[in-house]
Amino acid sequence: MRNLLPFAFGALFFPALPQAQVPITIEVITDTWGYEAYWQLVPDGSACGSNTIAFGGNNAVGCNGGGDQNQSPGGYGANQTYTEGPYDLTEGATYNLIVVDDWGDGGTHYNVKAGGFLIGQYMSMGAGNTFSFVAALPADLDLAVSELSNPKYAFADQAITVAGTIRNHGMATITDMDLNYTIDGGSPQVNSLSGLNIASGEDYHFEHNIPWTPTQTGTYDLDVWASNLNGEADQVPGNDHSMLQEVINAPIPNIVDQYLFSTPTFTTVGSSSDQVNTPRDLDFHQDLARNELWVINKGTENSGGSTVTFFDAGAPGMTHQYKQDGNAWHFMSLPTGIAMSDNGNFATSNGVYDANHDGGSPFTGPTLWSSDMSIYAEPSGGNGSHLDMLHESPYCQGIASETLNRFWVVDGNLGDIVMYDFKADHGPGNNDHADGVVHRFDAFTIAKDPNDHVVSHCVLDHATDRLYVVDYGGQRVLRLDIRSGTPNGTPTFGPHEPMAEYLNYTGATWEAVITTGLVEPAGIEVIGDRLLVTDFATGDILVYDLNSPAPFTLVGTISTGAPGIMGVKVGPDGRVWYVNATTNEVVRMDPAIGAGIAENALPTLSAHPNPTTGIVYLAGLNAVDRSATLDVLDITGSIALSLPVSTASQGLDLTGLASGVYGVRIREYPRSMVRIVVDH
Repeated sequence: MRNLLPFAFGALFFPALPQAQVPITIEVITDTWGYEAYWQLVPDGSACGSNTIAFGGNNAVGCNGGGDQNQSPGGYGANQTYTEGPYDLTEGATYNLIVVDDWGDGGTHYNVKAGGFLIGQYMSMGAGNTFSFVAALPADLDLAVSELSNPKYAFADQAITVAGTIRNHGMATITDMDLNYTIDGGSPQVNSLSGLNIASGEDYHFEHNIPWTPTQTGTYDLDVWASNLNGEADQVPGNDHSMLQEVINAPIPNIVDQYLFSTPTFTTVGSSSDQVNTPRDLDFHQDLARNELWVINKGTENSGGSTVTFFDAGAPGMTHQYKQDGNAWHFMSLPTGIAMSDNGNFATSNGVYDANHDGGSPFTGPTLWSSDMSIYAEPSGGNGSHLDMLHESPYCQGIASETLNRFWVVDGNLGDIVMYDFKADHGPGNNDHADGVVHRFDAFTIAKDPNDHVVSHCVLDHATDRLYVVDYGGQRVLRLDIRSGTPNGTPTFGPHEPMAEYLNYTGATWEAVITTGLVEPAGIEVIGDRLLVTDFATGDILVYDLNSPAPFTLVGTISTGAPGIMGVKVGPDGRVWYVNATTNEVVRMDPAIGAGIAENALPTLSAHPNPTTGIVYLAGLNAVDRSATLDVLDITGSIALSLPVSTASQGLDLTGLASGVYGVRIREYPRSMVRIVVDH
């Protein structure tokens, strides 16, 4: 026992090993209001002002000035990059970067680097944030899919290119890798890439070389990841995968010609009693099975516009919700159009000259919003709930979605066409616009309504990449090939804020496709080979043949009997909807039953979810007489279930049927059939 004592006591006096240190730098990238920013670096768990290791920015803001809007001068300059440090921090320890914003709308970017390698990239949002990082050099091999940029909402039988951005979080430059994706956990689709040069901290934008073409409607899980990095495994597998839930819609049927054989039925779906007030446009959410219709009201310049959303639009159980953003006076002032995009966001075109209303320079353009009701028009930060806004198009006249956060706008100020790509939005109520891309096309000029009331809308034909534009003053419709034209310098108008790219495009291909027969053209829509144009003065909807040479052949005219129509939209089931700004109405048109169309042409049915465990919802029933009969047939062709279409439109309950494959048809249209798999 005595022999053990010296060893025991000796262990108590061994000197502690020195802790390794890592040099940490903080790169601060300011926006136009750099003086609003303040930050502190503290150990994990410490509050701002406690155990402070380093600080920077405007000391007048300090720890407690977030959202005060004192706008005290000092600290950082506008649109500058500052490198703070290095600070020797304990390797492996966690630290907090606490950031504060005076105005409460964020916008300052912070890049944290260890030994010169990027280990954290943050953007301040709202009045303040706390970002945590571990002081350590990154692994050699670490790739992560940071963003997926293919649409969330698409159509069956439409090829989808899986695309996105990969970030190199490791220290080694990546020269080779495999890019993989699966649908619902199925067999991986592999794209082997070589000859790359993705340095540490850099992004790589990818498009997988094997497109996905869904053949059935429903919801699918897309999983994307990179592997086999320089021939080796990723050393940080926890951040490899990025997932996106894809919603696949049934194609919208083209039944427009049915309206031309006999007088359609007009149903007022929304009115002033639903807070529809001078509506100028409408659009359906891109998850078409939701049958969710958004209508935008004009409002006043100082109050801003508003929206009315109709849930299960036109159905017996329809509900609606009126909303107006707290800062609509700027971000939705005198809106002329609304466009839903394939990622769940939407954008509005604002018809005011100066959204600041201070008599100064023109400062207006389109605004990006979320269609999530828990975000849209809910309090957030210092700038309402908007997701982004760019300010190069006063008197916006109309807007069309291309994909994701990219939209096309009719500029009423200069009369040209402008492409806006908001890229990554800055979050609700914030203000960072630095990644915005704007391309101005001066191929032709339109003339807006001098009274700033009747709109000049546009619509994009996604099948051909042609943008159709209403020229109110010219009483015509123009067509622009959005893939044509070449960059040619910076526009003389603006820019009115820093952004990633602002370019003129010249030499674009365009032509006038409608030159006669219009009095006050306003709204426009495309479906298949048909182009619809509304006439505010006459209340007519004119239908043209897109397959005819320009100027297009007029197929027919639908008379609504009520002047004042503006926006027009083909709904999920092919029926035509429009808004009337004079009567304050949202109207759905129903074609006369059997109006010159073969009995087997309608309806186009799709089922969701499919397979189902019991309850299934059918899209396409709105095109069918509510008194028609729906039959469910088993694999032998025997009728397993029958019920009226009016009942089936609320959901089809198949829980009483055995597992297996069934066909669903409308008895009056025996060739309309959709297959459903019941899997209990």
